[in-house]
Amino acid sequence: MTKKDDRPLRYNDDGNVHMDFHVATNTTIDFIIERFGMEAMDQIFERVGKDVYANLREHLMNGNSAELVKHWRHFFDRENAEYSIEITDDAIILIVNKCTAYEHVQKTAPKISKFFCDQTIKTNAALAEGTPFTIDTEITAPGSCRQIIRRRT
Repeated sequence: MTKKDDRPLRYNDDGNVHMDFHVATNTTIDFIIERFGMEAMDQIFERVGKDVYANLREHLMNGNSAELVKHWRHFFDRENAEYSIEITDDAIILIVNKCTAYEHVQKTAPKISKFFCDQTIKTNAALAEGTPFTIDTEITAPGSCRQIIRRRT
């Protein structure tokens, strides 16, 4: 029998990515905030981190950050993003130099929501909440960020 923590990565779709998904997300973020407020959007991002990514969260709860790294590599490779991942004794550092989602929205949508990157910041925070890890997300420039996983002390 396979332990829950040994299951394969759940989020590993190999089909084509329809980049307009990111445009729809961008529009939806502003719609929800305008209609229901920031608190509602924050609750949605929290549910994404805890419920949509439940499998990744379970791995983190069990002290395994490798699945999140695998997830990052899969999706950033799939979307042809410019990124790097450095694994040290103290941290795992994801540096996104060119987020293709951000870039596509910038080219396609009338405007980028000023809350577009909150989906990463707040989802990461919810994903790590109550686990042995923190995930700090810093926006370094438009379409660029640094995400750092560390063990809590």
